[in-house]
Amino acid sequence: MTRKPPVDRPSRKPRAGLAAADAPVMGSTERIVESITTAIVERRLMPGTKLAEQKLADIFQVSRTVVRQALNQLSRDRLVTLEPARGAFVAMPSPEEARQVFEVRAMLEASMVRQLCTVITDAQVGELRRHLKAEREAIARTDVSGRTRLLADFHVVLARLLGNEVLAQLLTDLLSRSSLISLMYQSAHSAEHSQDEHGQIVDALARRDARAAVRLMEQHLHSVERNLRLDPRTPDLAAVLSPAPTP
Repeated sequence: MTRKPPVDRPSRKPRAGLAAADAPVMGSTERIVESITTAIVERRLMPGTKLAEQKLADIFQVSRTVVRQALNQLSRDRLVTLEPARGAFVAMPSPEEARQVFEVRAMLEASMVRQLCTVITDAQVGELRRHLKAEREAIARTDVSGRTRLLADFHVVLARLLGNEVLAQLLTDLLSRSSLISLMYQSAHSAEHSQDEHGQIVDALARRDARAAVRLMEQHLHSVERNLRLDPRTPDLAAVLSPAPTP
């Protein structure tokens, strides 16, 4: 006499099928959000660029519904503006918003380095110096996107050395907006100068000199803000967001 299969066996496949159907949608949405955010942070996607739903759907090979989900998320992050009857555009922050973003960063990061001076270890100083080395190498090989990301990540690394992931995420969001602001208003302020200022901040942290670390961080952020100017450009959307060809 043959046994009947367990009663729950037929229900397993539909549950697995449902999970598999859901995963690509979520994965695709996050992939689009990450790709557009990275293009902004790396200064490849300019303020005011139109993000046409159908074009994005073709680039990422997804439905327009998935694209719309990604654009809504980017809108909540203040990186994209959704305009009725016109569509989605990379946000164009005003000079006043630029001032406010850097003002918030100065308040947060001054407090951050002051606190870090009291707890930083020699091993963490070594980690920061390795990050500085990576910055210098990216600058030396004229890796624009790489150096831009590393120069921004420096500030997030400082937050993570405190073990404060909330602060790290907040700074990540502010740095994305700062990159967008820099795209629109940046001058010829050199990456080398920013990297030198990072080195001075690390030297102050290594000495546990809180007063110098705070002063150097404030000067660093103020110098970036002072050198902003209007500098709009418009790239080709497909060229910016299409996946790089595999070697």
